[in-house]
Amino acid sequence: MIIRTIESILSGIRERVTAVGKDERGIGVVEVILILVVLIGLVVIFRDQLTSLVNSIFGRIAEDANAL
Repeated sequence: MIIRTIESILSGIRERVTAVGKDERGIGVVEVILILVVLIGLVVIFRDQLTSLVNSIFGRIAEDANAL
């Protein structure tokens, strides 16, 4: 009696774990997280170049605004 109850509980747990493994609804979230990790990595790698680029762009904007 107790062994059958434990077996049925374990069977239910196996079915739920299998169902979670086959569920593909969370794949979109994982893809977005991986894309963000790659983008953050690129920003960290090219931080100095990006900073100088943004500074030069804002410098040109300021010069053009003063010219008006």
